Amino acid sequence: MGDVARRISAIDLFCGVGGLSHGLMQAGLNVVAGFDIDPRCKYPFEKNIKAPFVEQDVRTVSKEQLLCLWEPGSIRLLAGCAPCQPFSPYRRGVDTSSEPQWSLLGEFARLVEESRPELVTMENVPRIMGSQIFKDFSSSLENIGYEVSFRSCYGPEYGLPQERRRLVLIASRIGPIKVPGGERKPEEFMTVRDAISSLPAVHQGKTHDLDGMHKARALSPLNQKRIKASKPGGTWHDWPEELLSPCHTKPSGSTFKNVYARMEWDKPSPTITTMSYNFGTGRFGHPEQDRAITLREAAILQGFPENYEFVKPGEPVEFNSIGRMIGNAVPPAIARAVGNALLSAVS
Repeated sequence: MGDVARRISAIDLFCGVGGLSHGLMQAGLNVVAGFDIDPRCKYPFEKNIKAPFVEQDVRTVSKEQLLCLWEPGSIRLLAGCAPCQPFSPYRRGVDTSSEPQWSLLGEFARLVEESRPELVTMENVPRIMGSQIFKDFSSSLENIGYEVSFRSCYGPEYGLPQERRRLVLIASRIGPIKVPGGERKPEEFMTVRDAISSLPAVHQGKTHDLDGMHKARALSPLNQKRIKASKPGGTWHDWPEELLSPCHTKPSGSTFKNVYARMEWDKPSPTITTMSYNFGTGRFGHPEQDRAITLREAAILQGFPENYEFVKPGEPVEFNSIGRMIGNAVPPAIARAVGNALLSAVS
């Protein structure tokens, strides 16, 4: 496997903190660089992936840069997850056509066409499959000789303890390679209990002494009462009337039941978002402790190992910035399955 692994070298566009790269590395691929515009991703990417981070807008990246980074003589992989905010299901009904992220998938296609790597993989939200920009992206790859495969991947089937669905595309100039299906059956799905039950208890508003990422957001007195009244898997309908918000009693808010709610121990978690540290933005209450999940718990549910580093030692752990990095990351479990499929195809 070691000799095979060295035959594929990967560049990760839109690399963030390295979720996609980490999964590819777990499969045995050689990640040689990551590109992203967020300077806060430099430390976690370089610390965990052990590859250079290039802070640069993909619109300005050139073919020459990529060709200098791939390992000479290797099978070259260009990988990436273009920012998916315009396609997110949370934006349903919003006209996003004027947002700058629309052009980023086109820039990805440009770099593929200019550098012609043997392999390409792209990950995004499933909703993008119905968009014209994705159809154009897929067609552009086929027009220059790639065989393209894509499918919606359900995280728990790949060993992710989270009910997340992602679109994965693989394109190859060296023979067809199918996006792998997940192998786990429902009775084999990893659960919240499997993922985070061994972590030490933390009170709301506190940080564990040995891990700055194991940090729970403070709750207001009202939300402390609400979470105490919340049942795992339940909704705010379980609360006494005096704890309800005015929006809960309006027709427009009565259907939003998966907010101010607790996870369940023995099921995968809900989708980890950029605000998953906030009790009020989803089913992000801890199943047992009276608090929202910590940043470390969110990262583990997203598929990162418990020792993954997100900030330099001694630097502050900020909910907004780190929550965004975790929520926007590619789940490593899905990336690992892709890496395994690529290695199997070239061995």
